[in-house]
Amino acid sequence: MPDDKNYNDRSLNDREVLIPIEGMTCAACSRAVERSIGKLDGIEEVSVNLATEKAKVGYDPDKVRLSDIKEAVAKAGYKALDPQTSVQPDVEQEKRDREIKHMWIKFRLSVIFAIPLLYIAMGHMIGLPLPPFLHPEHHPLAFAIAQLILVIPIIGAGYKFYTVGFRALFMGSPNMDSLVAIGTSSALIYGIYAVFQIANGHTEYVMQLYFESAGVIITLILLGKTLESVAKGKTSDAIKKLMGLTPKEAIIIDHDGTEKVIPVADVEVGDIILVRPGERIPVDGDVIEGYTAIDESMLTGESIPVDKKAGDVVIGGSINKTGTIKFRTTKVGSDTVLSQIIKMVEDAQGSKAPIARLADIISGYFVPTVTVIAIVSAIAWRIAGHTTNFALTIFISVLVIACPCALGLATPTAIMVATGKGADLGILIKSGEALERLHDINTVIFDKTGTITKGSPQLNDIIVYNDMKKDALIGFAAAGERASEHPIAQAIVEFAKVKGIEIPEADGFEAIPGHGITCMVDGHSILIGNKKLMESKNIELEKGLDDFKKLANKGQTPMYVAIDDKLSGVIGVADVIKDTSKQAIEQLHRMGIQVFMITGDNRATASAIAEQVGIDNVLSDVLPQDKAEEVKKLQDGGRIVAMVGDGINDAPALAQADVGIAIASGTDIAMESADVVLMRNDLMDVPVAIQLSNRTIKNIKENLFWAFAYNSLGIPIAAGVLYLFGGPLLNPMIAAAAMAFSSVSVVSNALRLKGFKPEYKI
Repeated sequence: MPDDKNYNDRSLNDREVLIPIEGMTCAACSRAVERSIGKLDGIEEVSVNLATEKAKVGYDPDKVRLSDIKEAVAKAGYKALDPQTSVQPDVEQEKRDREIKHMWIKFRLSVIFAIPLLYIAMGHMIGLPLPPFLHPEHHPLAFAIAQLILVIPIIGAGYKFYTVGFRALFMGSPNMDSLVAIGTSSALIYGIYAVFQIANGHTEYVMQLYFESAGVIITLILLGKTLESVAKGKTSDAIKKLMGLTPKEAIIIDHDGTEKVIPVADVEVGDIILVRPGERIPVDGDVIEGYTAIDESMLTGESIPVDKKAGDVVIGGSINKTGTIKFRTTKVGSDTVLSQIIKMVEDAQGSKAPIARLADIISGYFVPTVTVIAIVSAIAWRIAGHTTNFALTIFISVLVIACPCALGLATPTAIMVATGKGADLGILIKSGEALERLHDINTVIFDKTGTITKGSPQLNDIIVYNDMKKDALIGFAAAGERASEHPIAQAIVEFAKVKGIEIPEADGFEAIPGHGITCMVDGHSILIGNKKLMESKNIELEKGLDDFKKLANKGQTPMYVAIDDKLSGVIGVADVIKDTSKQAIEQLHRMGIQVFMITGDNRATASAIAEQVGIDNVLSDVLPQDKAEEVKKLQDGGRIVAMVGDGINDAPALAQADVGIAIASGTDIAMESADVVLMRNDLMDVPVAIQLSNRTIKNIKENLFWAFAYNSLGIPIAAGVLYLFGGPLLNPMIAAAAMAFSSVSVVSNALRLKGFKPEYKI
């Protein structure tokens, strides 16, 4: 029977594989790979992530082999690398760094040649001096050949636009590279044609060279691609930092009681681990000896350390704060909570489907249509008795005026301006895809601690009895708690300092694990703690029971304070709500967006916080590893979800969400896993980010409309429709001017986003 179980487990594992893909540049590429793999018999699921450049494939190994999948990728025109069986952040980061370095080199090379090319081609038109041997009137051939020589290195720097673009075109899946390739090739072909005409004595062609158009277009697009690569995905960085939470070594207790330091990788289930104050917990386990408070905020997002005693569970990666403990390991290696979070981050990011860009959809029809029109028009005019030169002019004019430069600039230019504006507003948007997805968000989930709340406990309520003064009560409490390292104790002490309350010296301090503390202050006996502590000292609590319960229902951590064996007051400490949380949620409601709060707190505490900020939908008692699943449930219900969080436990949910939004004051892991980072720790920036996205999408649609309109109106004219009815034949130079004007108008429209002002900013 065990053999059968192992076989079944192995079979299940074989059905899902993560395959790195090389050569993808846009959403059309990822769709082409998905289609190619999806055609294979035995493929159960395929999702190609453009950001991580990986294909997540679920398949039946009895019907299809891995080699078949890799061959399908190759047929689509891309390269499939060996599947990943484990996270390799260092390898991936090195590869990305090399790629970005090479792209910067190509861009710089292109700039070096584009500047003199533009100067030679256009400088004389605005009165800039040219060397006599390059003047177009006196030496037209030298003028033309100099431009041809300068454009060649630029084309070499951007060769991938041609190899990838034309390959995608021939595969029947034209993409943005196809648009760039066919547009600049049109200008190059006509330029080369003009050089031959000049060499044959037709010097009028000297002003019909379009090498500078091709060169500058390639240079600018190289810059955009390079910046996009720099901003693309931080998966390996996030996972590397997650891995860094686990200590390299652990102290185990041998059978003879001696301590031994071993690598964490060698720890086995059942080992006894010793952890001293200030050290990280190496693996998951159950406490068997000792008492401490453990900071699990890096994993759970909850700011208040959790008291741990014998029988309690500890999580690998968390920090032991106060006491020495021994625990028996229950999970090691890939089974620990931290390892599962790492895997969930990778899985969630790998399952993200790339957004389908409008320009790519249009290009799927536009590019082949324009090519056919150009060919048919040229042939028709040749058959009609016109010269080859006339037919070639028609062909080039159609391609030049239909050059999809404006179409290619429509989306990235608007996104570039919008992301820059976002940065000015303190909103770091990591990619154009994130900016686009924000437009469709109809549900926002907020983590509680550190997101809706400030993430640090503060003293909120003081209730006193028996004519006790509040300041006196706080003075006694702060005196007792000053010796404690617990964050709740520190909140009381900090409150006293801020209020200028004198804190006397305490004697005989004693911490009672799981109960509270006792001490002597100015001859008075002080007890601070929970009901168990008070009952163990026979303190009458009747007058404080209702107040204690009331504070607990408000989401606070209440503590009794007894002085000289009499109940003197109740103190409530809680993680307070941020100043702008309520306003941000109100703005989202006005925008028609549903708001949820997710937390590991119990229902009563969570509901109390939610009521204060106006949230109706509460997801409470959610374990850290289950947050991503809650996001997925909402997505499965048809919701488009943005997740806002700050803790490591939020990282899988941030990655799973359609848009992950991290608070900059939170953990590095959350920020690396998110698509958007709020640099100012202001939740009002959540609705502002969505507004910016809405404005950007509107701008992109305007750009695409005008870019397409220019081409739609210009193509019939270039094809000779006006000439057919006695009008003039469109000169390719005029076609190029129209093409340039369309690009300028698109860029100018995109620049209007710089004037974006939030409508709900307070």
